[in-house]
Amino acid sequence: MNKALFFDIDGTLVSFETHKIPQSAVEAIAKAKAAGNKIIISTGRPSAIINNLSQLEDKNLIDGYITMNGAYCYVGDQVLYRHPIPQEQAVELSHFCKHKGFPCIFVGEHSMTIANPKPWAISIFTDDMHTPPIPFTDYEAPLRHTLFQISPFFTAEQQKEIEPQLPGCELGRWHPKFVDITARGCTKAKGIDIILNHFGMTIDDAIAFGDGGNDIPMLRHAGIGVAMGNANTEVKAQANYITASIDDDGIAHAIEHLGLL
Repeated sequence: MNKALFFDIDGTLVSFETHKIPQSAVEAIAKAKAAGNKIIISTGRPSAIINNLSQLEDKNLIDGYITMNGAYCYVGDQVLYRHPIPQEQAVELSHFCKHKGFPCIFVGEHSMTIANPKPWAISIFTDDMHTPPIPFTDYEAPLRHTLFQISPFFTAEQQKEIEPQLPGCELGRWHPKFVDITARGCTKAKGIDIILNHFGMTIDDAIAFGDGGNDIPMLRHAGIGVAMGNANTEVKAQANYITASIDDDGIAHAIEHLGLL
C-alpha cells in the first residue's frame, strides 16, 4: 500500500545550519515518490515564505501543502481547506501585543506583515530562516483583513497571560521566541486528515516527520510518527520512531528504514 509522507520544513527537511535540504534527503524522497508514495509539506510557514524547497519543487516531487499549521491546505491550485482566526480573538491578541510592546506577525491568505519590527525579531526570520524581508505594519491595519495565523514574539512564560483569553485559538510553539496562533482545531493533524481525504487514503497510510512542538499533533495522529534526532525530548516522546538528525541524513535513514524506497 502506498503511503502519504508529511514533512515539516525547518529542522526536518531544511537544515538550520546549511539552510538547504540535504542531498541524501532529496534523493530518498525522489525514490519514495517514484515508488508511488505521496509527498506532502506540513509547515507552520505560510506560502508567502515557503522559499526553500526548490530542490523538491523543481523536480515536481511535492503533491500537496499543509501550511500555517493546518489553517490553509492546498494541492496545486486547489485550496482544500482555509480556516481563519475568529475576528474577536485576532483583535484581543493584537491589542495585547500592542499594550505589551511585543513584535507580532500577521498572516493573511497571501500576505505577511510584522508590527513593531524589532531587529532581533526580524533577524529570526530573515537571518535564521532565510525568508524574504517581511513588510512592516501597525497593529491595527491587519485586522481589516482575514487572518489565518498570528505569530507574537513572546516567551512561553509570557504566553500564559494571554492564553486563557484565546479560547478560539490553537497555540503551537516550535521556537523559544515566538508562537504560531491559528483558529481552534487548526493543527498539522487536521491538515493530514484534509490531505488524506483528498487522495482517498486513511490515517494508517500517513507517515509524519517532524522536530518541533507544532509537529506533536501530527506525530501523534499519523499511522507512524518520525521524530528527527535533533528534536527535543518532548517531541521524541510522541514518535514511533526516532531517526538521525537532519544534518546526519535523518530523512534518508528513516525512509530506508520504513521501506518506502
